[in-house]
Amino acid sequence: MSSYSTRRDFLAAGLALPAAATATPSLSAAAAETPVKLTYRTLGRTGLKVTSLSFGCMTTSDPSVIERAADIGILHFDTARSYQNGNNERMVGAALKSRRKQVIISSKTLATTPKEATEHLETSLRELGTDYLDIWYLHNRNSPEEVTDELLEVQQKAKKEGKIRFAGVSTHFNMDVMLEHLAKRGQTDVVLTTYNFSMRNIASSGQAPRRADMTAAIQRARAAGLGIVAMKAMAGGVARIGRGDRLYGADPEALKKVIGTQGGALAAIKWVLRNPSVDTAIVCMTDHDQLEENLRAMAEPYTPQDERILETLMAYLGPNYCRMCGACGGVCEKGVPVADVLRFLTYAEGYGQFAMAREHFLNLPEAVRAVRCADCSSCSVACAHGVQVRARLMRAQELFA
Repeated sequence: MSSYSTRRDFLAAGLALPAAATATPSLSAAAAETPVKLTYRTLGRTGLKVTSLSFGCMTTSDPSVIERAADIGILHFDTARSYQNGNNERMVGAALKSRRKQVIISSKTLATTPKEATEHLETSLRELGTDYLDIWYLHNRNSPEEVTDELLEVQQKAKKEGKIRFAGVSTHFNMDVMLEHLAKRGQTDVVLTTYNFSMRNIASSGQAPRRADMTAAIQRARAAGLGIVAMKAMAGGVARIGRGDRLYGADPEALKKVIGTQGGALAAIKWVLRNPSVDTAIVCMTDHDQLEENLRAMAEPYTPQDERILETLMAYLGPNYCRMCGACGGVCEKGVPVADVLRFLTYAEGYGQFAMAREHFLNLPEAVRAVRCADCSSCSVACAHGVQVRARLMRAQELFA
């Protein structure tokens, strides 16, 4: 999708951007007159008001995009200690320094011990240039055992000390199981969960495939008081697919003929936001054109045309995108964490973040990195949804190992 067509479609929808203190080259003069329609939801029992679209900063390297989003009125900005070797927090903090009291900032830790978690929190506060985090997540926790009493106590202590306002947990895998567990446990305020259009009627048992409904799982957790933040709304980089990139073996020209010059990314976000139990969706945005396009999701309804676009995208994504449902158990007989490795692959192929993807892969244990799926005659992991697990793992090993 060209920058011109993105902006043209955006303006034709009547959603021009408000004037900001500092003009940005990518915004036309006409886009500085009419305000964007923002929609708001309440983040569970926290009482925090958030725009239904939030800013995921993981892939952002241009601070002016973050500044522009804050000027427009986006309220919630999400980063993590692990993003871009820690540099993401520093960039986000600098971009939002003058707006700190008006915005909500969340960060995350991969720490597995109380000492490490405490150190990560102090580093995050220092790098972000703030005295407190609005939400601090225990990051990438995919089984109840990974959310230990000791780590929960670190969060509660940080709340009492005023270093965080609310305690969160993020989960990429086994999402329905984790939502239920955290709601029952009652010590978590916010859950950041994978949720996108590929997960219709999908959940997990951790042992054998079963059909359930992630939408219903989110609704139950929200009814229990948890704040629900959705991530991975693009199902592995649908924004880049919609722009015609040669990904997943798809012909970009054929995709553009079916999908049109725009619509895939927008339809994906609108699908997530149509669930009223999702309080906000954090979406990664790397440039001003993506910001302009994604803002439309707050003002436009989900339509039959959006549904047709997503059905077409699923035909291409289906064999390649891991739904993170947990039905396969997630680990092969040689110890490869299948869902994690396939998630790393989407960072490289879907989001164009090769360095970040390889960094995650190289952080796996040495014995896991040494496994070569080409040495196996068949794969011990069978995906209930038809993902070509062995081929995708081999692709990841080819790229990263």
